[in-house]
Amino acid sequence: MRRREFITLLAGAAAWPLCASAQQGKPVIGFLRNASADSSVELIAALRDGLKQTGYVEGQNIAIEYRWPERRDEVPGMAADLVRRPCAVIVAGGNAAIGAAKAATATIPIVFASGDDPVGAGFVTSLSRPGGNITGASFYSSFVLAKQLELLRELLPSATVIGLLVNPSDPTAASWIREAQAAAGPLGQQLHLVNASSRDEIEAAFATLAQLGAHALLVVGSALFTDQRQRVGALALRHGLPAVTPLREFVAADGLMSYGASITDTYWQAGVYAGRILKGEKPADLPVMLPQRFELNINVGTAKALGLDMPLHLRQRADAVIE
Repeated sequence: MRRREFITLLAGAAAWPLCASAQQGKPVIGFLRNASADSSVELIAALRDGLKQTGYVEGQNIAIEYRWPERRDEVPGMAADLVRRPCAVIVAGGNAAIGAAKAATATIPIVFASGDDPVGAGFVTSLSRPGGNITGASFYSSFVLAKQLELLRELLPSATVIGLLVNPSDPTAASWIREAQAAAGPLGQQLHLVNASSRDEIEAAFATLAQLGAHALLVVGSALFTDQRQRVGALALRHGLPAVTPLREFVAADGLMSYGASITDTYWQAGVYAGRILKGEKPADLPVMLPQRFELNINVGTAKALGLDMPLHLRQRADAVIE
């Protein structure tokens, strides 16, 4: 299926009436992610692959109700709407969606796909025994920020002023900041924090970085920045800032480097868990899945546009190099 057709299908799915989604007695999975359908194409494909792994195929023996809030204040209402349907399982991606789904129901199973520490964010009480009606998968790892700063140092040894782009509305933003600051000191790097909690604030954040004289940029994982990765990448290029993020998708959108776990793997695992729950397993008995594999991705074309010579040893270590 072509990308344009797939996006059209996703957008149309959000408007399906209840009678269409519940046709022929198929169980309904509610999907809520505080991002756009366009930015979620690969993630939905991974979710469907995970469901297929457990024997469920959309349109054949399950239906999926999609919700794509345009604003953060729309998320709680969309979560409540999925509960009223009702859905057999709700899959939630991004902190706002996960929090809204958790607040909307204590009985319908919830499977989350998160980039944060699920315990620190308050989604579950324990990774091994999440309890209640919620479990899921996360691509969070506490050492990733330190590794990203090390990569910036390898690429730019003289870059000592590093911008740290954070979404302050994320529940674990404070812990991300502490971890980055703890890692930067031993490397001789000085971090300058800039906040952006909406699309419009991202451009202002880059203007602030320019005023601060930042040499490079570390983008902390956030659903907002994932959704706006094209914008973040373009602004980094415009301001001449080598940037590193946790997600491969950023590098594909003309970002310079990424190091972290795969977000698509996380959504695949969410699909597997949703299928297992439909077969009768309980969320409380399914441990939260954490990443086992981490990738380094490099965009050599972006490096050239920034006037950088990507060292051979970094290219050789990369899992993927975009020319």
